[in-house]
Amino acid sequence: MSQITRRPTRHVMIGNTGIGGDEPIRIQSMTNTRTTDVKSTIRQIRELAEAGCEIVRVSVPDHPSAEAIKDIKKEISIPLTADIHYDYRLAVACIKNGADKIRINPGNIGGQKKLREVVKAAKEYSLPIRIGINCGSLENDILEKYGEITPEAVLESVDRNVAVMNDLDFDDLVISVKASDVMLNYRSNLLVSRKYDYPLHIGITESGSGMEGIVRSTAGISILLKEGIGDTIRVSLSNDPADEVYAAREILNSMDIIKAGVEIISCPTCARTEVDIIGIASRVKEKTRDIKKHIKVAVMGCAVNGIGESKDADIGIAGGKKEFLLFKKGCIIGKIKEEAAVDTLIEEIKRITQNGKKTL
Repeated sequence: MSQITRRPTRHVMIGNTGIGGDEPIRIQSMTNTRTTDVKSTIRQIRELAEAGCEIVRVSVPDHPSAEAIKDIKKEISIPLTADIHYDYRLAVACIKNGADKIRINPGNIGGQKKLREVVKAAKEYSLPIRIGINCGSLENDILEKYGEITPEAVLESVDRNVAVMNDLDFDDLVISVKASDVMLNYRSNLLVSRKYDYPLHIGITESGSGMEGIVRSTAGISILLKEGIGDTIRVSLSNDPADEVYAAREILNSMDIIKAGVEIISCPTCARTEVDIIGIASRVKEKTRDIKKHIKVAVMGCAVNGIGESKDADIGIAGGKKEFLLFKKGCIIGKIKEEAAVDTLIEEIKRITQNGKKTL
């Protein structure tokens, strides 16, 4: 497993799930349904939980959304964070309606008096507050002071917001600092992590969609994790929210922080390839994405290098002329036709992950 040493942080409970301290790095996502559409929101949260999401966030732009928290919370199994801007009454309502955490920017909640009401409710119901600082929306006076968005400017904003909460005698905090620029995000989180021991929620904001978003998020999250920074992560994509969860799991798997799900290795193909490796690898990935148990699966284009290069795979196939060699741990155990390759491979993966048997 990973040799990365995480920076020590405080332990914070979000509902029945802990972050920071000795807890594992938690995977988060956010719904894109209307929060007032309770049925759709519940359905999406359940799908996210099935994919591996451990904490979910919903946007609360108005009072009907705050009221919906009560009904949503009754029907889900993972902790619920309410995302609130500007209106302190929404934060108070969400706390009273069962949210497990609220995310606010203390600077835009309406002043000290209104913020005090939020803190009072959070204390009464014993739930944490996440201070969210986005580099694109720093306070005007801080931007004027530094002339541009810098890591030092971000840290000053964090200092200011933490001080406001501490002045209200509230310390049950989670901090998130996010930017769309990978290196600004990295340097800002580095400064914050050196100064504070609050749990850090990390990610790249507005990273984009598809490959661009995944690459930018992977780059930004991985360099922080390598530094031991990050107690919970979200891969923010303009995609189906479940894709955020799968991407987060792949990042943690790739860095040996966790070992979960089906790890597929496949070759880039070349002129020796006589089977549809790209299509087959994609189909295997799609059919196995919800499997939680870790297993290494190889989908290789030819037998020349394929079996040797993937001999540590629990199960794999290597292409020949319209057929595949089936192998386990580098040992050939049979041949299968190309058209039966996916079904046969999926069958064996399920045997291994469901009951541990490795015999066809």
